[in-house]
Amino acid sequence: MQSALRSFKASIFQALAHPCRIAIVEALREGELSAGAIQERVGVEQANLSQHLAVLRSRQIIVNRKEGNQVFYSLRDPVLIEVLDIMRRYFQANLSQAIAMLEEVEAERQPQ
Repeated sequence: MQSALRSFKASIFQALAHPCRIAIVEALREGELSAGAIQERVGVEQANLSQHLAVLRSRQIIVNRKEGNQVFYSLRDPVLIEVLDIMRRYFQANLSQAIAMLEEVEAERQPQ
């Protein structure tokens, strides 16, 4: 069971391993958007967006529905936003530590 869970986690992280796909997920934070609205928010070409949406759909991170000639996307489970928020806090903590180390290095380089 542990192995299956680890494989699932790795699959999700692989799907999120591209900045554009994270941007798509973050764009869907507030709810459902059309493909055109996602494209506008993320700022990528339509063909590129389609490829990224396909990856996210294949991993069941997002779901879609058609209405007329438009396709709307939403997060399958908004709990994923919490994971991204935790990653932001993790990044900020590591960035703070890196800045502190750089300041120490810079202080050591200054002539006494």
